[in-house]
Formats: sequence, C-alpha cells, structure tokens
Amino acid sequence: MKGYFGIGVEGVSKAMNVGTLFRTAHAFGASFVFTLRAQYNRREGGHSDTSDTPRSVPTYHFADLSTFRLPAGCRLVGIEISDEAIELPSFRHPRQAAYILGSEREGLSTDVQSLCDYVVKIPTRFSVNLGVAGALVMYDRLLTLGRHAPRPVGEGGPTETAPVPVFGEPLYKRRQRLRQKAQAKQ
Repeated sequence: MKGYFGIGVEGVSKAMNVGTLFRTAHAFGASFVFTLRAQYNRREGGHSDTSDTPRSVPTYHFADLSTFRLPAGCRLVGIEISDEAIELPSFRHPRQAAYILGSEREGLSTDVQSLCDYVVKIPTRFSVNLGVAGALVMYDRLLTLGRHAPRPVGEGGPTETAPVPVFGEPLYKRRQRLRQKAQAKQ
C-alpha cells in the first residue's frame, strides 16, 4: 500500500482508550501516533496497549494547537458525528493522512475541525467507543487502499487471487522507441 497514515486523539480523558487506539494503530501499520491537548498517562494506557506502541512507532504529544505539526503534504481527517461530515463508506482516503478523534464526551473541538481537510463520520445509530471508531477507520483505509482479491458475488472467500500490478516498461525505453520510429519515418 502506498502512502502512510498516522492517528491521534484530542483532549481524551481515558488513557485506556488511547492505549487501545495506539495498539490498534500499531497493528494496522501506522507511521505515527499522537495526542493533542491530552493528559495521556502511558503507564495507565499500557494496560490496553500491550504492544507498547511508543517503543515501536513514533509518538508525538502536542500541548496545544500552536505546537501541532504534521508532515508536509499530510491531510488531516477528523472523525466526528456531524451533519456536514462525509460518511466513511463514501470517503476516499488520502494517500498521506493523519486521522484525529475527539474526546469521549466532547468530540472534536471546533478549532480542530476547522483545521481538518475532511471530516468523516461512521454511519452508526450512536457514538461508538474511541478505540472502536479508530479501528473502523483504519480498517476502511486498508480495504480501500490495500491490494486485495475482489469480493465474490456469493458467500465465502474470493475465488481468485489479488491481481498483480502491471507496469509498463520504463519511460526512457518508451521515449527511445518513439524516437527510433520517428527517425525511421524520415
């Protein structure tokens, strides 16, 4: 899968939820994880982050918006239940993305939402746990940007393997062949 992603939280109050999110991000191959305006207790979060993500994945803690930074070209995608948000099944994930989830009670603040390139919602009847929401978003990213065999029409697993990507010959070879054809016509 080309590109990268990171995932983080704003203003959370439950370290166990952050630990669960970080562990899941580690499992899905996140390039980085982060907190923003959060008092994350790593020891407490470690009860659910049994993979000890901060020892394997770059982890950033931003005290406020003035210190918040993302890599160049990285799109910020907020996960929030709002009328204006794009439903996750209809969303095309950016190749370079950082996903941010809000606190358990408050959700994403309006100032963070204003920084987002996109705001996405999970089409559920009511809000789900922060770790579950993050897992759903990362799984959707994997499904839509990863290379997998097509789903079968009937029940069960795929009947064919994932297609192998087809690449043309190098660009310089194509240009060389075009020049040779042009010279032959002269």
